[in-house]
Amino acid sequence: MNDSFFKKIESKTGVPMEEVFALANAIQYADFSDERQVRKIVRKVGRLANKEVPPHMEDELVKSIVKNGNSVNLSDIQRMMG
Repeated sequence: MNDSFFKKIESKTGVPMEEVFALANAIQYADFSDERQVRKIVRKVGRLANKEVPPHMEDELVKSIVKNGNSVNLSDIQRMMG
């Protein structure tokens, strides 16, 4: 993909593509049965989305993801954060 595509995404979202790629990399290699790793990913998604994730919601998200243990769907996290 070309740089202008990424620059358009950055300008619309306000999120540097380096951070998006770092999150994608973290998700790709994460052990979703590891609560600590999942908690870090949930926090990072919240930061990138510029949404505050209250502790009780973070706990719910982490519990739900760890229970499945095999993958995470960013749209599910985003929907749960409302």
